[in-house]
Amino acid sequence: MSKKVIIGSRGSDLALWQAYRVKSQLEDLGCTVELEIIQTQGDKIQDLSFDKMEGKGFFTKEIEEALLNKKIDLAVHSHKDLETNPPRGLLVAAVSDREDPSELLLIRKEAVNSSKRFSMKEKAIVGTSSARRKSQLLAFRPDIEIKELRGNVPTRINKLREGDYDAIMLAKAGVTRLKIDLSEFHVVTLDPKEFIPAPAQGVLGLQIRENDTELFKLLQQMNDRDVQKRIYIERKVLNLLDGGCQLPLGVYCEEEYGIMKTWVSQAENSEGIPKRLYVENTSAEEIVELLKAKESKRVFISRELKSDSDFKRFLPKGYKLHDESLIEIVPVPFEETPESDWIFFSSSNAVSAFFENKPSYKDGTKFGVIGKATGKALAKYAQADYIGKGNTQKVAKRFVKALGKGSVLFPVSDKSVRTIQKKLPKTQVTELIVYKTIQKLDFKLPESDILVFTSPSNVEAFFNTENSISDQRVISIGETTRKELLKHNVNSVVPWQSYELAMLDLVLAN
Repeated sequence: MSKKVIIGSRGSDLALWQAYRVKSQLEDLGCTVELEIIQTQGDKIQDLSFDKMEGKGFFTKEIEEALLNKKIDLAVHSHKDLETNPPRGLLVAAVSDREDPSELLLIRKEAVNSSKRFSMKEKAIVGTSSARRKSQLLAFRPDIEIKELRGNVPTRINKLREGDYDAIMLAKAGVTRLKIDLSEFHVVTLDPKEFIPAPAQGVLGLQIRENDTELFKLLQQMNDRDVQKRIYIERKVLNLLDGGCQLPLGVYCEEEYGIMKTWVSQAENSEGIPKRLYVENTSAEEIVELLKAKESKRVFISRELKSDSDFKRFLPKGYKLHDESLIEIVPVPFEETPESDWIFFSSSNAVSAFFENKPSYKDGTKFGVIGKATGKALAKYAQADYIGKGNTQKVAKRFVKALGKGSVLFPVSDKSVRTIQKKLPKTQVTELIVYKTIQKLDFKLPESDILVFTSPSNVEAFFNTENSISDQRVISIGETTRKELLKHNVNSVVPWQSYELAMLDLVLAN
């Protein structure tokens, strides 16, 4: 005889999608399944700010009461909506696999400005009611205006369509699950290591009564233990900070080669600049202690940073920063631009030096870059057709496929290491020197606890002076910089990306 299971769910399109998915899985295990739709307080009240409702049972209380009263046997929730301290007598018996936890920015096409952060125009009106999203958005883009946004996913998108907002922010998971056509909007996917999502975002929580041992054993066949391990840390941090989704807190965990990596973003309020934290193999309790700690460290970075740089904006108040390049960039004028199908940039300096010469190139020329920073520099002049991320060796291999049998021009410095070029057929590659580097020979390293080297040229310049490295922690931007440091017997760590927040996260790492 098959087991009968009554599932309780909210009635929104997304909630029903989630419930029907679990229903199908249970039926595959031989169960007879019924669905009970339950309206929650969060569904009824539409005039309160969303961040004042999530995480306090506004979307779960009525369903949990039905579960305790045995009107239903199983509740299917978006795990991030659940309180960290569940009602007595209930437990989360299983969790689903994790849909992409990234945030999506949906931007009306008339509000797009690709040269601005997140491709939004100046002073854009952005819809969200999440304190976590507000704090991070305003930290990255203090010029924008935040406007409250409530309703289910289709309702929010329709409000954007009607022109109430220039852009709105949604969880990618919900949009993906509902298979919503977004072709009328400009869509920006935000890296969860950069724009940190809510704890357990993209995961379903399957809640039952504690004494329902039969159903518990059944649900273990559906439980994703790897996801469970990761979101345990995310949710435990939330619990220890005594917050719900009204807390401006983002926590995201990944496991790579057995190493648990955790990114945290916490602000005092929705308008405060969040404190960021990156840790490896660290417990939730230790993470909270690190968040509460007030450190004072001296950081040197071999790059002159702009006043509005992410590195400066998110660096905690107790830290002292000395940002100075050890090389000077001298543009090299050129009259003719070699004809090519692609133009590929490996650095922001190459982008600036190339376009400052007002080059001429044929219509239809495609542009490629490596790294977000270079892509951001290119956005001032042209749209990138290819953005390489991660290890340069892998970037080169992927670009070979994009290039095909076409030709490519590399604007470079006189000391380019040519990592990408070396992986391409010589007959397809042309180089154009657009700038030279000149070393500063009078540089004196200030007292520093952490050193960040941004290029092989800066490393070379550092050791061509009387400077040395003793017990400082060393970070190198890119593999070529790391290899240059190894020539001087210096070990360093490399961030997962070259953009400033990735650098900062390693500076702040435990």
